[in-house]
Amino acid sequence: MQEPRTPPAAGPVARTLDIRAILKAIPHRYPFLLIDRVEIMEDGKHVIGTKCVSANEPFFQGHFPGHPVMPGVLIVEAMAQTAAAMVLSRPDFAGKLAYFMGIDDAKFRQPVFPGSVLKMHLEELRIGRIGKFRGQAFVGDKLAAEGQLTFAVVDKEA
Repeated sequence: MQEPRTPPAAGPVARTLDIRAILKAIPHRYPFLLIDRVEIMEDGKHVIGTKCVSANEPFFQGHFPGHPVMPGVLIVEAMAQTAAAMVLSRPDFAGKLAYFMGIDDAKFRQPVFPGSVLKMHLEELRIGRIGKFRGQAFVGDKLAAEGQLTFAVVDKEA
């Protein structure tokens, strides 16, 4: 049996990205923008993203009628967007894009329902042309999903 997990303790916030700063950092837009706020705890180390999961999300119309559940792949995407927003908001990565390349060791532990506040905790493992992050997504103190994400950082013109 799996031990209960709690979100990693967060220290003071180094900087925060509100929705305007997120839109400036990453190219995602409605209905595919899946983060509302990003708190960078320590640049190059730890970031926390927040997604307020609304019953009005378009994916709930078909996943599943009468029993809405946020698709696991979108939880992973929200983690990836959180990591990308931290990296691409840095001056040394200005004008770049992050292309999602892979997810390893993905596990889905608990469904995410409308009305939830999803908190994505990501730890930077490596950054450069290829980036790696270890991520966990929580609803309250319950682990909803986890995995290791890999992405490529490229010029926008490429």
